[in-house]
Amino acid sequence: MPDPAASKDAVATALQADGRRRTLHNAFGLAVAALAIAGAFAYSGAFDLDRYRGTLRTLLTLAGDALPPDFSRWPFWGRPLLETLAMSIAGTVLGAAAALPLGILAARTIGPVWCGAPIRLFLNILRSIPGLVWGVIFVAAVGFGPLPGVFALACHSTGMLGKFYAEILEHVDPGPGDALRSYGVSRLGVLRFGLLPQILPRLVDVTIYRWEHNVRAATVLGVVGAGGLGLEIITAFHLFEYREALALILVLLALVTVITMVGARLRAGFLNGE
Repeated sequence: MPDPAASKDAVATALQADGRRRTLHNAFGLAVAALAIAGAFAYSGAFDLDRYRGTLRTLLTLAGDALPPDFSRWPFWGRPLLETLAMSIAGTVLGAAAALPLGILAARTIGPVWCGAPIRLFLNILRSIPGLVWGVIFVAAVGFGPLPGVFALACHSTGMLGKFYAEILEHVDPGPGDALRSYGVSRLGVLRFGLLPQILPRLVDVTIYRWEHNVRAATVLGVVGAGGLGLEIITAFHLFEYREALALILVLLALVTVITMVGARLRAGFLNGE
């Protein structure tokens, strides 16, 4: 008859050995991660102290040249401001409209098996290409102005939102959908009445967050000629009009702050069911 005490000791010894293996494994993983991070900093020159000589003096000089901000040309900033806002809204709407069906097809739990992998690859390609590259492509295709910015934001937003939508769909409670299917409800009906009520607040949440991001991204696209406040800021820097550039940056900051507040209010309304 086996000794209970010996059995308990054997179990305790096995658990201790397993704990030591896990500790060593985690320590090794942390060491590798720390080395990778240190290597990234070293490769980028972050540890080269000579690079920092005169940095503070240069920044203080630039700040002195930019103060006080010059708002004398504010009557001319209304159109660039509207272009930035229009690009962010239109790009987000186009991206969300394309991302929703693609996200449904890409979701492993509800999408057709045969098209899931190609759709996920397509979404990965869309979001892997930087927004500035999309901007260059569409500026070459349709010319300068806010239109190429809209298409650039839409392409990148489709890739990001499609991924988020697919992941949200994959993590919903399957119970309501299974109940509807048991009564012979079609796949579209299950999506409409079983899944959409669960995921709508989260879909709206990530879409509004993407809109907030696109406001800032629309400004960056001005670098490649997509118009908006970004083009005005870049032009002011090129002309060494640092005071005007600072004023434009403050206007952009105010715009982003307002949109962030509006986005937070909309998200809270949807998440709280208001």
